Amino acid sequence: MITDRFALQGWQSDRLNILFLLGLGLLILGAGLGLRDPWPADEPRFALVAKQMVESGQWLFPFRGGEIYPDKPPMFMWGIALGYFITGSLRVAFLLPSLLAGLGCIALVYDIARRIWDRATAFRAGLFLLFAVQFTVQAKQAQIDALVTLFITLGGYGFLRFLLCGGGWRWYYLGWFAAGLGIITKGVGIIAALVLIPALWTHREQIKQASKAQWLKGLAGPLFMLLACALWVIPMVLVVQQHPLPEFLAYRDNILFRQTVTRYANAWHHIKPFWFYLVNVIPSFWLPWSLLLPWMVWQTKRDVKLGQRPVILLVGYLLLILLFFSASAGKRGVYITPATPVLALLVAYWLPELLTRRWPARLLAGLGWLLSGLFLCAGIVLLLKPALIAKLGEMDSPVLLALSLGATGLVANWLLRRQPLSAILATLTILWLHYGFWAYPLMNHLRTPQQIMQQAGQRLAPQDELLLTNFREQFLLFADRPVYHFAYLQDDEPQPTDAAAWVQAASHRWVLGPGDKLRPCFAADKGIALGQRHGDDWFLFRADAVLPACQSAQSSGAGIFYYAPKLLVGE
Repeated sequence: MITDRFALQGWQSDRLNILFLLGLGLLILGAGLGLRDPWPADEPRFALVAKQMVESGQWLFPFRGGEIYPDKPPMFMWGIALGYFITGSLRVAFLLPSLLAGLGCIALVYDIARRIWDRATAFRAGLFLLFAVQFTVQAKQAQIDALVTLFITLGGYGFLRFLLCGGGWRWYYLGWFAAGLGIITKGVGIIAALVLIPALWTHREQIKQASKAQWLKGLAGPLFMLLACALWVIPMVLVVQQHPLPEFLAYRDNILFRQTVTRYANAWHHIKPFWFYLVNVIPSFWLPWSLLLPWMVWQTKRDVKLGQRPVILLVGYLLLILLFFSASAGKRGVYITPATPVLALLVAYWLPELLTRRWPARLLAGLGWLLSGLFLCAGIVLLLKPALIAKLGEMDSPVLLALSLGATGLVANWLLRRQPLSAILATLTILWLHYGFWAYPLMNHLRTPQQIMQQAGQRLAPQDELLLTNFREQFLLFADRPVYHFAYLQDDEPQPTDAAAWVQAASHRWVLGPGDKLRPCFAADKGIALGQRHGDDWFLFRADAVLPACQSAQSSGAGIFYYAPKLLVGE
């Protein structure tokens, strides 16, 4: 018997349902907002670019440090920069675009499910999207994938309104326009239009009977995608033509060609096998709903035979998204985040029937007990072996975090033992709240070089100059003075020699870098050890630390960039 009545049905009011979903989403996705700084690998890069936009007033071209950032359009960075401009706090601003994108996806999924099916299914769809692990993770990180998921979801929303809800051509054009916004966000926004491929089957009779005017309207759709792309591409190209600097020309060519078609068709990094998502990502990152996939396959076969048009469209769309990303050799787990709203819609439609079966309910309940038990065991192990967490500094906090998470999770699962759906949702809520409000501040000093940069600032006089080797964006985020640095893609090999030549050119110069990487030209025992971050021991060196073999070193001629940070009021 189904006992998870509220989790399955919600309220009999759209306003209450959407307010509850957005409120719960704000609590879970916003937990810890302002309690941590950007963490590697991607977050410091985007935060630094956004910070420089506000500082320099250069919003059309993204820069990190003193060099242009050629790999992504600036849409996501604009969102961070706008939040930084308004709040004056980078700690708050860098997570705002992902948070708002997550809430936007929940609202879109709720509304389209309500129009296709009913209010209860819509409530489940919004709720299940919020608790899909991959979706939650991305909405709590400063990566582009959450924002591009919003635009792809908006595109799918427009197409589904057109195909299933009699919404008219304006929704068809919205789908294409949103796909264009996704393209200038991360290049893959075109996958929003993949839902039109299964529509060739589900709507074949309408297509056969379409008039010439309807065909022309349909063929005009991609023009709206191009219009959205033109909002950024045309101003960027015009500025490059007016100011044909080498870095601007390289940025234009890289963005328009290498980072789109070339990156997809001939990927050069993150190379994974075709089945990577099926084996390495979906089983864990689509939890808890990946536990239901075997039964979802059976439901799909049944509904396809019954001619359920929404199911055929959504299942076909989901499979095409997976095929699209699997076909490229370059793969990362985050890439398939845009599939999670489609997954949530299907789970919401099928789950009431699935919970009447024995094993789906048992698997959901078992996952809640398993997660809670694992955290409780981890807390006990840490309590018995404190050496495992000695480097964290605060000995009690990690132990208390794990014990609290495990204990509260077990209590919740016990109280909701007859309601497996509510139990797993409660367990995940406890997990995300602990992670945001407790783990964020606990881990922050380990994930950022703030202490190293503070120590460096205390050692240097106001007039001293600092060169950063082995460039890391996160170090520039905490700089309290102008910093010189090598190019992001500069090879490690010539950097010790170039740094030695640079530091000997003036008496007020210092070099900051990893001791192991600078060993060919710098004596660690004559440097100032600042601590370990990101797998390296970081040192400050002056000219007296240069080894004899490098004292007459000549620079290789590699470019050295200059970054002068500014601080906003309240930061």
